[in-house]
Amino acid sequence: MDNGLTALIAALVGVTGTLLAPVFSQRIVFRFQEQQFERQQQAVQAQWARDREEARLSERRACYIATNTAYRRYRIQLMNYLWDVHQGTVTSTCRDELEAARHAHHAAFAEAQLVASSVVLAELDAMAKELAQAYRRVKRLEEGNPVRSFEEIEQDLQDLWERWKQMRGLMRTCLGVEDPPLGRPPNQG
Repeated sequence: MDNGLTALIAALVGVTGTLLAPVFSQRIVFRFQEQQFERQQQAVQAQWARDREEARLSERRACYIATNTAYRRYRIQLMNYLWDVHQGTVTSTCRDELEAARHAHHAAFAEAQLVASSVVLAELDAMAKELAQAYRRVKRLEEGNPVRSFEEIEQDLQDLWERWKQMRGLMRTCLGVEDPPLGRPPNQG
């Protein structure tokens, strides 16, 4: 009976294995497909995040270019207008050019408030305040009620050039632009 029982148990195990093999293999295949699907989902999510970050960086770069241009143009127009006030040659064209630069500056600053990093935005805000003060000083000088002299206002606008360089450096850092070390030319090759 020992041999018969052993044969029966072996047959039972064999039949059970045969019956359960498709179930187990199906579970294994399902688990493999599930893991493969999760890996694909992770790859899609990672690509989406990279694309989103690239789009954000591109948007920020475009904003910084526009802002940089607008701030620089506004400062230059203030310098030109200050000189015209000093020479007594202010015309409606001069006023229009200054106002156009001022409005472009405001539009660029408004966009930057939505896109710029907090570090860059703090610098832009400080620059905008200094430009607004310079504008008021130039206008008061033009009206004959100056708060500061022509030379002092001119120096303020010259100082803004240095501030602009600092702002530009922060923008470049924010965008990940690396400058070569001072004293060594960049690699050309």
